[in-house]
Amino acid sequence: METRVAVISIIVEDIEAADKINGLLHEYREYIIGRMGVPHRPKNISIISVAMDGPMDAISALSGKLGAIKGVSTKTIYSKA
Repeated sequence: METRVAVISIIVEDIEAADKINGLLHEYREYIIGRMGVPHRPKNISIISVAMDGPMDAISALSGKLGAIKGVSTKTIYSKA
């Protein structure tokens, strides 16, 4: 199975989404290299970066599921190889 390295950037504007986000990250944990979350209190948002190494289908599925959560926005960047 061919894998790609990718980073999913997540902006969380609704704190109530945290449980759903964590559930999805747990579901895709086998592909996650690491993650970093930073609260930005002045704007009342959280910024999360998730580094992954997995099949493109799994990465795009996770990104899509995260982006479908109310109050959550995502962007994904893929490596070329």
